[in-house]
Amino acid sequence: MTHHADKVFSLARKSSQAASSPVAASWLRCMNVHKLSPDQNLSPARLTDQEFREATDRSRVMVEEARDELDRLFQMAGRSGHSLLLTDGNGVVLDRRGTAGDEKEFRGVGLWSGTVWSEASVGTNGIGTALADQRAATVTRDQHFLSSNTGLSCTAAPIRDHLARISGVLDFSTCRDDANELTMAMLSHAVREAALRIEGNLFRRAFPAARIVMVGSGYGALLAVDRDDIVLGATRGARQVLGLDDSRLAAGVPAADLLNENETAHSADLLEAERSALRRAINRNNGNMSRTAEALGISRATLHRKVKRLGLN
Repeated sequence: MTHHADKVFSLARKSSQAASSPVAASWLRCMNVHKLSPDQNLSPARLTDQEFREATDRSRVMVEEARDELDRLFQMAGRSGHSLLLTDGNGVVLDRRGTAGDEKEFRGVGLWSGTVWSEASVGTNGIGTALADQRAATVTRDQHFLSSNTGLSCTAAPIRDHLARISGVLDFSTCRDDANELTMAMLSHAVREAALRIEGNLFRRAFPAARIVMVGSGYGALLAVDRDDIVLGATRGARQVLGLDDSRLAAGVPAADLLNENETAHSADLLEAERSALRRAINRNNGNMSRTAEALGISRATLHRKVKRLGLN
């Protein structure tokens, strides 16, 4: 442990290392911001039962939308010695998956519901560093800040809500000695893909009446579009691809403009939609133009002009 602590102190104080390495930058934060020391014998903070219930309630929607994905991911990639965790935006473990034989060990190291895996709590780790850097993070063995965590390897990806704000983290952690670089790379890919699917679930739930449009080939880039072709929301992936931010979305951007749809074809579609709607209104009123105009909230003269323009004579 002394060797690890010496390594942390040495590398973290080299500005060039901190600038080029996310791990070294995290070590520096742990010392300078969180006032931690690598040789401290720290366990992750644990919430009281009441605090845990409150944290779970605040993230109820995310927990619900992630449940099936957690089951699927652990069934696909989980095995003895692995723990799959879902945390909130503060690093509090809300839900987990693991094998029964590992429960005692994982509970002992704090990989359990109600524990806090922020950098402030336990230094550099997959969950806390993913939250601090707002991007996926893999932290293996001696890349952890605390000497007491160097037996763990973990890979994590943030989960964003429908407004592209980080609302949680999905993390695979293992204490297996055979967790090599290839294994962690495969787990990292699986975790990032699963996090995007959870984001998609949250996005669709937030816009239940909207048309969901996939931008490009990445299912993480989604738009919610209303019946008038105005974009109501965009995932982080779509915001990055299309250069969107909250102010542009609030202004009301037509999806056709963002997606460079053919304006002629778009106008033709709108014309056909108007023709169909008008035809239905006339039929509902048995061809009575006065009643049709009244039902549509327009004058009889306006209705006649529309009928002529749309070729419904």
